[in-house]
Formats: sequence, C-alpha cells, structure tokens
Amino acid sequence: MAQPQQHSSTPGQSLPLPPDTRFPIGPAVYPRVHLERGTAIRMSDGTVLSADITRPADRSGTPITTPLPAVITLTPYNKTLMTRANPLISAVSMAAPLVYRAIPPSAHGRAGGREMLRALGGGALETIRASRTLISRGYVHLAVDVRGTGTSTGRMEIMSDREQRDHLEVLAWVRQQPWCNGDLAMTGISYLALTALQTAGHRPEGLKAVFSLVGSEDPTRDLILTGGIQSMFSLAWFAGVNGLKWLPSIPGLLKTGTTARYLRDRAATPFTRLGDITGVILDDRHREHYYHEDARRRRPQLENFTAATWIHAGWHDVFARSAPALYERLGLPPGAAQLVIEDGYHISPGSGFGSTAHPQRLDELQCAFFDRWVKGIDNGIDAYGPVTVRQIGGGWVSRDSFTHPAAHTHTWYLSHETSGAAPHAALDGSLTAHPDRHPRRIRLPRKRPGLASQTTSWILCGLPTLLGRDWSIDDRAYETAALTFTSPPLDADTLLTGPLNLHLRVTTGGTDACWAATVCDVAPDGTSSVIARGALRSTRRAIDEQTSRYHDGALLTPDHPLTADSILPVKPGVAHELDIDITATEAVLRTGHRLRVALTRASWPRYFITPAVARTIKDQTLLLDPRHPSHLTFLATTLAPEAADRPA
Repeated sequence: MAQPQQHSSTPGQSLPLPPDTRFPIGPAVYPRVHLERGTAIRMSDGTVLSADITRPADRSGTPITTPLPAVITLTPYNKTLMTRANPLISAVSMAAPLVYRAIPPSAHGRAGGREMLRALGGGALETIRASRTLISRGYVHLAVDVRGTGTSTGRMEIMSDREQRDHLEVLAWVRQQPWCNGDLAMTGISYLALTALQTAGHRPEGLKAVFSLVGSEDPTRDLILTGGIQSMFSLAWFAGVNGLKWLPSIPGLLKTGTTARYLRDRAATPFTRLGDITGVILDDRHREHYYHEDARRRRPQLENFTAATWIHAGWHDVFARSAPALYERLGLPPGAAQLVIEDGYHISPGSGFGSTAHPQRLDELQCAFFDRWVKGIDNGIDAYGPVTVRQIGGGWVSRDSFTHPAAHTHTWYLSHETSGAAPHAALDGSLTAHPDRHPRRIRLPRKRPGLASQTTSWILCGLPTLLGRDWSIDDRAYETAALTFTSPPLDADTLLTGPLNLHLRVTTGGTDACWAATVCDVAPDGTSSVIARGALRSTRRAIDEQTSRYHDGALLTPDHPLTADSILPVKPGVAHELDIDITATEAVLRTGHRLRVALTRASWPRYFITPAVARTIKDQTLLLDPRHPSHLTFLATTLAPEAADRPA
C-alpha cells in the first residue's frame, strides 16, 4: 500500500483514489468556541425541543456573527451528556498519536480488542459531538434532544412520523437564525445517523450533506426482528433510553420554563413501549413479532435523497446487513454517494484511521466532505472511492461498486463427511462440490452456544473483544454447540464478496424453529473467525420473489416479508426448506485456509427466543437429502498474488 498522499483534484479524473488519500481541510480559522446550552425550539404541536448550540468564537470567546453553515445532530441519548463530555473528547483527540504508538495493531490483522482501543485515535469521537475540526473551520453545530428524551418535552416516539416531522421543523428553525447562512448538514452515529438519514429522505430545503456512521437501511430487519427473531439488544436499548430521559439539564428546564411540562410528560409515560416489550415476551402473536407499517415508515427514503451522503459501516456492526443496501438504494451519482466499510464493530468506527496505510481521520474526512458539498470547495474528495473497503483478512481497496466485478457464483453443499478440521464441534461435517449420495438426518444439539463468541461481541457493539480471542477472532468455543461444515483447504487466495445464502432442508418436532448461522474463515492452526452471519424462524421462511436478488440464476439475497400475512405454517415432522440471508461481506481467505458454516438453534443474547416462541420449538433436524440438497451460495473470485493485500 502506498504512503498517504495529499490530493488536489484534476479535471476529468475518474479512477478511484487510494484509500489512504489525504484531503486538505485548510487551517483552523477560529481559535475558540461559544456554547449556548438549553435553547428552546418549539414544535408545531407545542412540544419544546432542547438544543445546545456551539459556534465559532474569537480569542476572547465572543461568537462570530458572520452567518455560517450549520451541522445538526438529533439524539435520544441526552445531548447534555454529550456536551459535558467535550473536555474528555478533546483530550482523547489530542492524544491520538499516542494511542497509536501505545497500542499497535493486532498481529492477526482482524478486529479485536486492540482495534477497539485504537478507535480512540481515529476521529470518530469528534464526528459525533460539536466537532472542533468543523467549528474551527467555520461551521455551527447543534445537538438536539428528540422529543421525550434528554431535556426536551413531549412523549418519546421512537422513529415515528411525528419525530420525523420534528426533524424537518428543527432544520427550518435553524435556517431562520441569524448565525446560519441557510446551508445545512447532518451527522451522527447509530440512532443519530438514522435521524439524519430519515430527515434527508424528506428533502428538506437547505440540507446539502449527510455524514452517517453505522446507520441502518431498515432498523427493524437489522436489529429488532432479524429473520423474525427478537434481539436482547432492543430490550436493553429501550431500558437505557428510558433511563436517560429522566436526566434533564436543570438549568435548561429553568431557562426554557418547561419544568412543569417536562414532569407531566415523563409521568405520563415513565417507561415508553413497556406494553410492547411485555407483549412480545408473553404472546407469539403480538404485533411486534411481525414486520408492519410502522416498521416500513422507519426506513429512510434513500431513493429520494438530494443531499450528498457518506455511509460509514463495519463488517461486525449490529447494522452490518445495511452496509451495501444503504449505498445501493441511493440515487446519487458517485462522489456524492460514498461508502466506506471497515473491519470493525458498532462503537469502533475509525480504528487506525489517520495512521499509515489507513484512511484519513474520520473528523477530517467529515470536514472535507462537508467542505465539498456544503461550501462548494473543490478539494477532490468527490473522486474518492466511491466504495472504499477494508477486506476481512486483507487490506484496504477502492472500487466503483460494492461487489467485486470479477466474482462468480459458487455453490458448496453441506455434507455429513468428516472434514477433520472441527473435532471440537457437535458435528464435524464438510462443504463439498457435490451433495452426499445418501440421505442423512442430523439433530441439532440442545446445548446452548457459550456466551464467549464473536456473535456476543457483535450484539454488544464490540466491547467484549477486550476479553480475548474467544470473543473476537476464534469462535471454536461457540462451535461446540454447532453443526459445522468445513471445506477442504483452498489452493489459492480467494475473495468472498457480497451477500451469501444458506439453503436448508429441515424438520422440527414443534410448530416453529429458529436457525442461526455463521460463516467463518478457518486458519491452518484451527482458528475459526466469523466473517458473516444470519438467522431465520421457520414460520418466516416465505420469500418475496420480486424483491429477492439473484446472480447467475442462483438466489443470493432472499427477501423475507416477515409480515403477519406471510407466515407459513410448520407441521411437526414434515420437511420444509428455507433460505437464510447471510450478511454481505468482503473477506480474503488465504491459501490453505478453509470456509466453514456453523449452524445452531439460536445464539443468545444476539437472537433472543422469547418464552412465547420457545413453547413452539422442540427438536430441530437438518436433512441432508441428495434430492433436495442443503447448500451455501456465494460470490467469489481467485486473487492474483499481487492483488491479495496483506493486513495493514
């Protein structure tokens, strides 16, 4: 990989720039900031949203009066906590070079505990607060509590139509302020990214750019109801947000005169969505076990975007399914639409950014992106990518599209033949070029997979990776409760790229079943590293043929409606077939490595089988039938030696 290079645009340039290109952001112009806490923004229904406004200031601390572009962040996580943490974030940002010197990258080159800590040096903390990088170069920043959270009044209405209307009213209010020149940008991570994406889908006047970190194309499918299976993350998330809404800024309430209304609104809904959470646990027919109209409205209208949009994702993010879908649904031209995917988790974006052979720091990329699309500065960033990817087990690459253009469809069959590579597993089967000649019935173990796994780290946003290999790069402890199917050693470096589909023929002793699958890269020493995953309930196996995606005639991305009227019944002991959509990936499997599929009944806490659902599930059996073979379908291509970048 080349050394970092400074770039100035060249007219007519079309080739993607190297991933480690550095873009100019100019010198800091304003030495200080001026923070105004607890500004009231009144909505059309009388609800008052609380905003903290950070403006550039001169050396005396006096705010600049020149109208400037405004960057807006809308959060349910209590903006007061964010602004109070500014001194700590500033200290961490200044110590970025020390972080990289003190914590070198892991020898295995994969996302582990060290990479989690190295994210502190990559600039992500700056991008989700009132970024000093932006403000010192002439931007105003607003952090706003969404209704019913933080210091804002009203009842919490997560991702609702009313909340989305609030977003539009906030942007309209900002454009009317004397310190704003009418040009707007939005930024945020996770839910904050979702609010930005939802808002951009309504095409608000003045919104010119969005910088989205680990956002979602469809939060219901990604996290709340993956394959029709609930997630413990959702329950914990609701508990956390409900707790934070009871921690207002007292000076902010007094300043806006909303104390009484705040207390009245909080008392009316002390725990938002408690009824739905209880209903999901007790009743398998509860509305929240299905995809419904509210879930559709949560999806950002990406096809409507006119604002330039930067999509930043991670292969092990809780929203990993959305990484390519977010980009591919955008109707924007290359340059105005940018996709960056790294080998990381939900709270570790930017790990290694700014160091040699990695992209520029995230706060600087954000500034350069906004400079180009909000201020109109020709700094060359529109020639970046538009798809920039850190391959799992490989290096950084840039392309014009997400899936590698040389990839072809491959189908490998699940076989009962012993691979010899997984003596630790409940079953050591094989992935082969042809299905078995004789049928087999293999019962899935009743044993629950252990907590120490990469899947646990996935749903806990990467934090458990700090506990060691079993939580980050080696899933063999998890596989002791799994049926595993492992290929022979590869005879060349091979790139897996794009989505995968696991087709199974199964039976169950009950009226439903839950199937969780991981796809792993197995090293010669036996280390089994997860590169993709998916899950599905048997009763949710219906496929929408029109919206599912095929390649070379093979099903690659099955689209399961998950709606109440798409339920397919399961009869005990009667075989049925299902297709599990596996999250898209880009992974380099080295010569001598193997590909593995691991299949379990579930994977707590990622997939939470509620008591109501558990009552419908009994024995689960995989059928290896040569007439109806179970198989893994994926896209792959062999890499030339010089193209197989080694981990940075």
